This record gives sequence, C-alpha cells and structure tokens, in this order.
Amino acid sequence: MSLMVLGTASHVGKSTVVAALCRALANRGIRLAPFKSQNMSLNSYVTRDGAEIGIAQAMQAAAARVEPMAEMNPILLKPRGDSVSQVVLLGRPYKDVPALEYYRETEYLLTRALQAAETLQKRFGHLVVEGAGGAAEMNLYTRDIANILLARELRYPIVLVADIERGGVFAQVYGTIRLLPPDIRP
Repeated sequence: MSLMVLGTASHVGKSTVVAALCRALANRGIRLAPFKSQNMSLNSYVTRDGAEIGIAQAMQAAAARVEPMAEMNPILLKPRGDSVSQVVLLGRPYKDVPALEYYRETEYLLTRALQAAETLQKRFGHLVVEGAGGAAEMNLYTRDIANILLARELRYPIVLVADIERGGVFAQVYGTIRLLPPDIRP
C-alpha cells in the first residue's frame, strides 16, 4: 500500500496530495505515515520530543492521524543565504553547508533517509512518500535523494502530480515522463 508522490515541478500540489492520500487511507483503517526524505523550508514544526521537521510533514502526519516524528522528514534544509543552508538531520542541527559541500554527502544522507523510512515502515506499515521539486531534474539524478535515488531504493508505485493552473500541463506531464530514467518511467 506504500506509494510515492512525485511532481512535474515545485509547488504543483505534492504536499496536499500526500495529505489527502494519508487521510483517505487512514479513514479506511490503514496505518501509515508520511515521509519526505529531504525538504527545503524555513517553515518548520517542532515535534513533542523537540525535533524539527518541515511543517508540511507535520500537517501530513495530522492527516494520517499519527504523531509527527523526526523520521518523517529526516533531512530539512533551511536556507541561510549566500547558497548556504543549515542541514537539520533527524530533527537536530547537523551543519551549515554550501550546496557543493552538501552534495558530497549524498550517499551518507541517502543512507540516513532510508534508515528513517525503514523505521517508519516498521512502526506504521505503510508510507506515503513525497518527492521534492520536479522529478525530471536530469542534472540532479546522481544526487537526487528526494526523488530518483529514493525511488530506486524504495521501489514503490509512483503517482505523478501536475498543476493544471500553471498552463501547459500536458507538456509538463509528457515531458516529465519522457525525461525520467527508463527504470523509473513505468
């Protein structure tokens, strides 16, 4: 029952779709949790145990009727300016890094995100996973721990979200699907 929600771009409604799926599945008695491996946001939520996660994951947890946990958003990037972000790892400040240095830790951060997903899966049974930005960012495929690398590891069915209000929605959907790596495209 676990699945992944990817988008054609940023701000196309992935967070809302994940929340809606969480509520619809919870209403059917399915125990599940939301998960977003990497989120970039200045809007955060502090869990009961003091961990900081993206506010969207806290809202999705409420939709799933479960307590928000650090594992639901194991990597939170908080922009600080000058291409530097604070990395919040499992709810706690990890380090401030420029983008190039952040990408040197792709393997480590992907491992930590997968461990968090495994923890949630064991506790809740199912996950509704939210990607980040656009799924077909070809320049990021080798370091995309929120979409492509994560999809390859989790191997969940994927739902693609697009925003018809932006115009050109059919080209967005077709282009995204055609640009995805062949192993992810189906």
